[in-house]
Amino acid sequence: MIKLFVGLGNPGPEYENTRHNAGFWWIDALARELKVHLVPERSYWGLAARASVQGRSVWLLQPQTFMNLSGKSVAALARFFKIAPEEILVAHDELDFAPGTVKLKRGGSHGGHNGLRDIHAQLGSGDYWRLRIGIGHPGVKSEVIHWVLKKPAPEQRQQIEEAMERALKAWPLLVDGAMDKAAQQIHTVTPARPKPARAASVPPPAA
Repeated sequence: MIKLFVGLGNPGPEYENTRHNAGFWWIDALARELKVHLVPERSYWGLAARASVQGRSVWLLQPQTFMNLSGKSVAALARFFKIAPEEILVAHDELDFAPGTVKLKRGGSHGGHNGLRDIHAQLGSGDYWRLRIGIGHPGVKSEVIHWVLKKPAPEQRQQIEEAMERALKAWPLLVDGAMDKAAQQIHTVTPARPKPARAASVPPPAA
C-alpha cells in the first residue's frame, strides 16, 4: 500500500507551469481531493501534508530542493516515518510518453531523470512506484533541457490534465495496495464518443 505520495518539480513561480513540474500538479490535485493543504516542513525540505484515510496516515510531499536533490527530501520523510521504498509513489514528468499518457510502474532504472536519480541514491533503492506522466519529447536530445523547463501548449496541457485526472481516480486503490487494479484503471483510456454521422445528402430525382 502507498503511504507516501511524492510529486517532483522545481520550486518557485517561474517553474510553476513548466512540463518538469507535472508531478507537482498531480500532488496539488491529490491534495484537493483529500482536502488537505501542503505546508512547509523544514525537517523534510519540502511542502508536506498528512491525510487520514480509513484510520491510516498518508503523506503528500513536494520537495523544495530543486529537482536534482529531490531524494534528500523524500528520504528524510520516509526514514522518519519508517516508510519503505515499495510504499512510496513518485509522480513525475515522462519524456518517453506523449501528452495524454500516464503509466504506473514499480522499480526499474531512473531513465536519466535527475529527480529519480537522486531518489535512487538517497533511498539506496529503485524499488519504489512511479506515476509516469507523459509530456512528450522535443525530438532532439540537446533540446530536452529547454523542453522540460517550458510551458506546454494549451492543447498539450489539457491532454496532460486529462491523464492526471484518470490517475487521480485510482488513489483509493493505491492506498489500499490494490496495485494491479490501480494500474488497470490508470492505463485504461476511455475512447472519445464518436460524433453522430451526418446524413448523406440525397441528390434530387432526375427530371
